[in-house]
Amino acid sequence: MLDLIRKGILAGIGAVVLTKEKIQETTKRLVEEGKISTGEAEKLADDLVKSGERQWEEMSSKIQESMHKFTENLEFAKRKELEELKSRLELLERRVAELEGSSIPGEK
Repeated sequence: MLDLIRKGILAGIGAVVLTKEKIQETTKRLVEEGKISTGEAEKLADDLVKSGERQWEEMSSKIQESMHKFTENLEFAKRKELEELKSRLELLERRVAELEGSSIPGEK
């Protein structure tokens, strides 16, 4: 019976993110309705909280992994690459200015 109730609650709420308070409210109501004992309610609440935390950690890990893979495949320039390009551009501007015998743009 306890397992059936746990499965029902998990299915009904998605079992991913449950606050401890909501679990306690639900198990308290089941005790008041006489469907489970106080001891079973405590065990059920503990099991659901642990299961929710574990599933949250797994989901968070998968999301982080997916985001990492996603950003690796993007064609964005990284800050270091932009700084290197800026340095190269400044060097080229100086060389061009020297060859033309003029001042560097932006400098006096």
